[in-house]
Amino acid sequence: MTSLSALTLPDHTDLPDSDGTFVKNLQEHPQSILITDSIKPVLEQRHPDGQYCIGQDSGIYWRLTDPPEKGAEAPDWFYVPNVPPTLNGKMRRSYVLWKEYIAPLIALEFVSGDGSEERDNTPPSQGEGGNVVKFWVYEQAIRVPYYGIYEVAKAQIEVYHLIDNSYQRMKSNERGHYPIAPLGVELGIWQGSYQNAELPWLRWWDAQGNLLLTGEERANVERQKRERIVEKLRSLSVEQLNALEIDSEMLD
Repeated sequence: MTSLSALTLPDHTDLPDSDGTFVKNLQEHPQSILITDSIKPVLEQRHPDGQYCIGQDSGIYWRLTDPPEKGAEAPDWFYVPNVPPTLNGKMRRSYVLWKEYIAPLIALEFVSGDGSEERDNTPPSQGEGGNVVKFWVYEQAIRVPYYGIYEVAKAQIEVYHLIDNSYQRMKSNERGHYPIAPLGVELGIWQGSYQNAELPWLRWWDAQGNLLLTGEERANVERQKRERIVEKLRSLSVEQLNALEIDSEMLD
């Protein structure tokens, strides 16, 4: 009779956290930071208990293979709701589907080549040597409800929604954005400067079309508001400032 220990499946501490490949271009890292930073207030509101996980170029293990890393896909960015951010007080080395059971709500790939790898949906039975491809894995194995393919070179994002067991390409709304309904946000392209690079960045908007700001951007908005208030106060007379119980020296 097989012992229980022999049936125990590996967890994130047993599995490799990298396949040894390099990040494909220098834009990927700031792009991940940008979308993580700007959506945090939304996630914190939806998860006041802090129970969610964000992965950035991290492996999602969906099958057991030899070597183990062949059983994982590593989206450039993904979000999983209703799971703890740490396990036993440690950050995850990877996300292990057979230990968690909850699939990511959205996975994003940042294209560096021609995008064929990210769009290939060839089933393993028809692929060379039984190889699996990203699109098929996200659609049929991990079953991620929303899958986005971002191409900075073309300034575009494609978003697919899992409907009736297959991905359907979404149409953009009147703002050119793609609504991610469970989060109440939209995904789209923003032309602007971030981390001293002027590029068509992938960004979030709220359901009303307002850009979700990063922490630095929010701080700059607040600073500009304060400066405008100070300028208005400086235009007042000493008597008016006294009536407001404001010391004119405070404005300096």
